[in-house]
Amino acid sequence: MTYCIVKCTTASKEDSINIAKHLLEKKLIACANIIPSITSLYEWEGKLNQDEESLIIMKSKEILFDKIEAEIKKIHKYEIPEILCIPIIKGNKDYLNWLDIQTNIMT
Repeated sequence: MTYCIVKCTTASKEDSINIAKHLLEKKLIACANIIPSITSLYEWEGKLNQDEESLIIMKSKEILFDKIEAEIKKIHKYEIPEILCIPIIKGNKDYLNWLDIQTNIMT
């Protein structure tokens, strides 16, 4: 089983909470950590931007990523949201077993 961290930025803490709750209810993620305020710098449409955003760090399984991405895109306010899947190389076996249970897919 390949576990992963899904990273996503949003315009606000409230948006992050709504996305995390939605994915938790669908059993697509086991846990979400929300960092309420980060400063993001990026270029968009030829202009350098600096914005305050919120960051969601979600724990799940790589096999669920396509569903997670689709669900986030349904409700995210950005035209092109950051949705990244980062593999977990190793982890606490008890935690990963809990992750299995929370996402309804047993190893």
